[in-house]
Amino acid sequence: MNINVKNSQNVTVVELAGEIDASTAPAMQEKVLPLAQTESKILLDMTKVSYTSSAGLRVLLSLFKEVKKNDGKLVLVGVSEEIQDTMSVTGFADFFVFCDHVDNGIKTLS
Repeated sequence: MNINVKNSQNVTVVELAGEIDASTAPAMQEKVLPLAQTESKILLDMTKVSYTSSAGLRVLLSLFKEVKKNDGKLVLVGVSEEIQDTMSVTGFADFFVFCDHVDNGIKTLS
């Protein structure tokens, strides 16, 4: 898994690539959770994420809770239909805002 963090228009953009599973989720959590600062605006670009296990879903939920606790905002971008289906079945989709493209996600967070 590759994780690239950058800033764009006062939004922290986290580009994820690869699979989020039990072996990669801890590294993702270690890098992404600290970004959830007071009133942070975080965009997770998951366009290049091909798979996420329950461990990945737990990291996403942890991030959501941390962002919410700190009065921030979180948007998921480019989530594959398969991952969205899994999130819907498990009820995780109810916690997140989804956008198709990074530009739309940044507008949603602004």
